[in-house]
Amino acid sequence: MGIAPALEFAKGPLFAATFTFMLLGLLRCLVSQLRQFRTSLRRLDNPDVDIGANVRQTLAWLVPVRHLYRNRPFVSFTSFVFHVGLLITPIFLVNHIELWRSSLGLAWPGIGPRFADVLTWLTVAGALVLLAFRVFNGAGRALSAASDYLLLLAVVVPFVSGFMAMHPRYNPIGYDGMMLIHVLSSELLFVLLPTTKLSHAVLFVFDRLSSDVFWKLPPGAGERVAQELYGEERRV
Repeated sequence: MGIAPALEFAKGPLFAATFTFMLLGLLRCLVSQLRQFRTSLRRLDNPDVDIGANVRQTLAWLVPVRHLYRNRPFVSFTSFVFHVGLLITPIFLVNHIELWRSSLGLAWPGIGPRFADVLTWLTVAGALVLLAFRVFNGAGRALSAASDYLLLLAVVVPFVSGFMAMHPRYNPIGYDGMMLIHVLSSELLFVLLPTTKLSHAVLFVFDRLSSDVFWKLPPGAGERVAQELYGEERRV
């Protein structure tokens, strides 16, 4: 199969299959999370949870201005910019919106190629900073598994390949070849989103609520845990 037929297959049936897999997978993650909440709430002696406070905290973390300078400000700010580019560029790029318009008749306001280029480079630069933090910082290295490095690479490839496909002077293999890499790497993300920690992109809204629910131990649970860990004589 040549590059052109492979590209058509990737942009057609394969795109539909991987995108459907992503939607169903993320839906499964959401349902599973809700079921865990329900089970945990039933085990609580006092099931009252301040939903309003959790919603306010979640909204505050969506634009975490107050939190960026508390610990490792440069890395925190870089991570914030990285996530902004990661979300805005693929969703609001006019070229991508045009694909939705032509296939499903859906459209929304978007950003132009020049602004997308800026976001692309900010995203790639942010990924390099985060990679350096994981490699050269002791705390970052201790918290990183091999999968974290591979996921970071998987996230960056669609941005680099998309940029190179749209800028021929930076593209060593031609438009079709680079676009094939761009489409396939994007479809790989569709598969990885619901099956890896990238699912946090959807489940982060539950983070604050889960802290209240999952850590609100029922009466006597702390002592039973201590006994299991340290023996009968241990008390908490």
